[in-house]
Amino acid sequence: MNNDDIISTLNDLIETSKDGEDGFRSCADHATDPSLKTFFANRAQSCAAAVLELQQAVRNHGGNPETSSGLGGAIHRRWLDVKSMLTGKDDKAVLQECERGEDYAKSSYQAALKKDLPAEIRSMIEKQYQGVLKNHDQVKSLRDQYGG
Repeated sequence: MNNDDIISTLNDLIETSKDGEDGFRSCADHATDPSLKTFFANRAQSCAAAVLELQQAVRNHGGNPETSSGLGGAIHRRWLDVKSMLTGKDDKAVLQECERGEDYAKSSYQAALKKDLPAEIRSMIEKQYQGVLKNHDQVKSLRDQYGG
């Protein structure tokens, strides 16, 4: 994998993580349960930390890191859908929309991990992917709790 491919992969994950950060903030804004608001706000902060780590990796490889979410990308549209669909919805609906966004994040990280990445980049992405899986599983569990 050449350096440009590495930078492109990292920038794709920056967009994914920024979209996740924006999505979790939107979910926090629309949730009614205070504990959900806190959960979503904490997840947004985790995504923001992932963005910073990815941006530094891009710089370390001589690239210019993405600084905004993936406008025009599928994940951005998903989070825009979250913003438009959540108005007047209940916490279960908020969690369902959040889970859809986390499904996309999982697939983005899985695609990156299929590439022939340098060991230090692969290690960082694997660590972040574990966080994505944790987010997804927690959102799914919360959704199930709010389902009844």
